[in-house]
Amino acid sequence: MKWRILLLSLGITVVCILVFTFAATQVYYNSTIDDGKEYLRVYMNVYEDGGYSSDADGARSLSERLNGARVTFMDGRGNVIADSDTDNSLTNHSDRKEVQDAILDGEGFAVRGSSTLGKNMIYFCKSYGSEKLVRIAVNVYSDWNIFVRTLPTAAQYFAVDLALCVLLAFVATHFILNPVKNLAADAVSGGVVTGKYSELEPIARILNERNRNIKLQLSQINAEKELAEQARKSKDEFISNVTHEMNTPLTSIRGYAELLGSGKMTEAQKAEAYKTILNQSERLTNLIACIINYGEIDSDELPPYEVDFTALAREAIKALKPEADKKQVTVIENIDDGVKIFSRHERVSEVFGNLLRNAIRYNKQGGTVTVTLTQGRLAVEDTGIGIAEENMGKVFSRFFTVDKSHGGKNGGFGLGLAVVKKICKKSGWDISVESKLGEGSKFTVEF
Repeated sequence: MKWRILLLSLGITVVCILVFTFAATQVYYNSTIDDGKEYLRVYMNVYEDGGYSSDADGARSLSERLNGARVTFMDGRGNVIADSDTDNSLTNHSDRKEVQDAILDGEGFAVRGSSTLGKNMIYFCKSYGSEKLVRIAVNVYSDWNIFVRTLPTAAQYFAVDLALCVLLAFVATHFILNPVKNLAADAVSGGVVTGKYSELEPIARILNERNRNIKLQLSQINAEKELAEQARKSKDEFISNVTHEMNTPLTSIRGYAELLGSGKMTEAQKAEAYKTILNQSERLTNLIACIINYGEIDSDELPPYEVDFTALAREAIKALKPEADKKQVTVIENIDDGVKIFSRHERVSEVFGNLLRNAIRYNKQGGTVTVTLTQGRLAVEDTGIGIAEENMGKVFSRFFTVDKSHGGKNGGFGLGLAVVKKICKKSGWDISVESKLGEGSKFTVEF
C-alpha cells in the first residue's frame, strides 16, 4: 500500500511539474517573441537615425552597432543587395512572410529557423519606399530549446518531489491504514465494528454486515448438521423398527413352517398353524404397504381438488361401525353439512380413518368416540386408555404405540399417527393432541 501511494503521488506530481514546465515554457517563449519584436523596432530606429549605406559594409556596420543582429538590404522586389552574415549572393526573398508583409503593408514580422544560417530567428522587415527593404533579425531560442534548458531546474524539483512523496506515503499509510487495520482487527474478533472517522463508517457497516452474514451462515450450517444427524438417527431408528416389526411375523411363519415340516402335528394343530401363517403373512404384507405409503407422501405431487369432507366422514364411520360394535363403542357424530376442504380424497380418508380407527381400537369396552367436524376444524375425542404425559412427545413418531400389548393384538404398527402428521404437515394443516392417562384422548386438526 505504501508503494502504491508513493507511486501514485509521485506520478501525479511529476505529470503536474512537466505540464507546468511546458506551460511556463510557452509563456516565456511568447514573452521572448514579444520582447524581440520591440527590440527590432528599436534597432530599426537606429538604422533610420544612422544614415547607413545599402551595401555590405553598411550592413556589417549596422550589425556591429546592433550587437551582432543580422541586417539584410533588399530592393523593392525582395532581391538581396547585401547581408551582414554572409557574402554569398542570395536569391530573391520575396517568398518570405516578413518580406511579403512589408511589401504589402509597409512592415512585417516572422519567426522561423534560417535555412541558410541554421538558426532560429525573429525577422522584422520594413519598406522604405518602393525601391528599398531593410530586414533586421536576432537569434531566439525555440520553445523546445527553452524547455530543454529548464530541465535541470525541473530535475531539482523532481528530487524535492520524490522526498515529499516518500514522506507523504509513510504519513498517509500511518493515518489512513492504521484505522482500517483497527477496523479489520475488530471485525476478526467478532465484535461490533465502529469507525472513529465518518469516512470509515461505510467500511464499518460492510464489516458488521459481513459478520452478521457469517454468523447466520454458521448457524445455518450447524442447523443443517443437526438436521443431518437427526436424519441419520431417524433413518437408523426407522430401519431398526422395520426390522423389529418384520421379525415378529417372519419368526412366527418360520416356526410354524418348521413344525409343519416335522410331520408331528395333528390335523387340528396343522389347521391352526396354517391360519397363523396366513394371518402373519397378511400382517407382513400390510406392514410393507404401510411403509411404502409413508415413504410416498413426500414425493406425492398430484394436484389437490375440492373434497366433500362431510360425506367422506359419514361413510368412514359407517364402514368402521362393525369394529366399534365389537367393543361396544358408541360413535357420536357432530358433523356439519357441506364441509369441504381443498385436498385429495385418499389423503383426507387416511387422516380421518387413522384418527377414528385409533379412537375405537384404544377405547374401553362400552366407551364413546365423539367426532366433531366444522368448516376448517376436525376433532376426534375418545374415552379410551389415554396417553401418559411422558409419551406425549412421541405420539406422532414412527412405530410408536401407547400400549404394546394392543399393537400385536389389533394389528397396529405405530405408523398411523406418523402418516397423519406427515400428511398434515405437507398440506399445511395443524394437528394437536390432548390426553389424560386412563381418561381418553382428543386429536384436533385445523385446516
